[in-house]
Amino acid sequence: MAAPLLNENEIRFLRALLERKVRFLVVGLSAAALQGAPVVTQDVDLWFEELTDPNIREALKEVNAAYAPPSHLNPPMFVGGGIELFDIVLTLHGLGNFSEEWENAIEVSVGREKLRVLRLDRIIVSKRKANRPKDQLVLPVLEDSLAASVASRTKGEKGTDANPSPDSG
Repeated sequence: MAAPLLNENEIRFLRALLERKVRFLVVGLSAAALQGAPVVTQDVDLWFEELTDPNIREALKEVNAAYAPPSHLNPPMFVGGGIELFDIVLTLHGLGNFSEEWENAIEVSVGREKLRVLRLDRIIVSKRKANRPKDQLVLPVLEDSLAASVASRTKGEKGTDANPSPDSG
């Protein structure tokens, strides 16, 4: 299954972020789905290097949306403009800082755009560390997807069937 389908405004928002050189990563299950994991999610989690970057506000204006800062009752969020699908992630458990994860992220094409996405192995680390019941449920699927991806790359590199070694997982 794939990440949620994006509507026109959501794509416009992502394009506006990219055009303004805002550094962000797609993380969570939507990032896993973009890498071929058979998971379903209802949102797209975005992790920004600097949430106070004025270019984020400019991108939001382009789609008639706004940033709602956190309050004691609500996390930070985007409102209006038909981009409510996006959730803002402030921290990821068990991972390095944004810059470290940015350097090791991969690029995935979404339509004509190339988005930086947290690698599947890093998503697994974060979900293990968070250890929420919903994370525990999805971990076997993510781990199987990672193993299949490694096996596929190994097969492609050698040109023959190859089994990953017991040490590789």
